[in-house]
Amino acid sequence: MTETTPGWLTTDELEMARARMPILYVEAVPVRVDDSGEVTSVGLLLRIGPDGTVSRTLVSGRVLHHERVRDALLRHLEKDLGPVALPRVPSSLQPFTVAEYFPTHGVTPYHDPRQHAVSLAYVVPVTGDCRPRQDALDLVWFSPQEALSPAVQSEMPGGHGVLLKQALAHVGCVL
Repeated sequence: MTETTPGWLTTDELEMARARMPILYVEAVPVRVDDSGEVTSVGLLLRIGPDGTVSRTLVSGRVLHHERVRDALLRHLEKDLGPVALPRVPSSLQPFTVAEYFPTHGVTPYHDPRQHAVSLAYVVPVTGDCRPRQDALDLVWFSPQEALSPAVQSEMPGGHGVLLKQALAHVGCVL
C-alpha cells in the first residue's frame, strides 16, 4: 500500500527530491461566479512567507505519490479555503496553463527558489463559506479589475500575478 498522507516525505527527503527532479504541483484560482457563469470575484490568500514578508497568493500544493490530480486539487482547496468552500472542480482536468517554476530567475515568469516545479493551474468556482486554514492569514475577495490592478499584482511574488492574469484572461476577464 502506498502512503499518500501529507507527510509522505521527510523534510530531508523532500529537499533531496527538489534538488534532483521537478516536483508536480496544482494551483487553483478560486472564483465566485454569477448565474450566467461570469466571474464576479477572485479569492486571494494572504500569507506570511518564511522570511516574514506578507504576500497574496493562490491555492497551491504538491501532488502526492499515487494521488490523482483531481484529489490533489480538492485536498489543497479544502486545506486553504476550509471544508465548506464547496469547490466545483472542472469536469475536464485540462489546466488553463502549465506554469514552470525555476530556482533561477528569468527562465520563465515563475520563480521558486527552492526547486524546479511544474504546476497545473485551474480556475475553480467556489460556492460555499471560505475560511482560510493552515498557514493563510486571510482570504480576500477582489473584483477581477481589482485583482489585475498594479497594487494587488505587486503583492504577488514568484509569478503568481502573471498566473492570475492568465487565469482571468482564460475566463474572459481582461482589461
